[in-house]
Amino acid sequence: MSRTCEKCGKGPKKAVTRSHSKIRTLRTQKANLQKINGKKLCTACIRTMVKKTA
Repeated sequence: MSRTCEKCGKGPKKAVTRSHSKIRTLRTQKANLQKINGKKLCTACIRTMVKKTA
């Protein structure tokens, strides 16, 4: 639960890396989390917060 946004709940997702020979390898795509005022927020939530205050 530590890699999730505290506002929207966005977290890691599964993705596939394909090599040139079409071998698939599972990997994780992590959300871009930043610490702001002690909270972990994704950058999409930070942008919407800035839009609402401006």
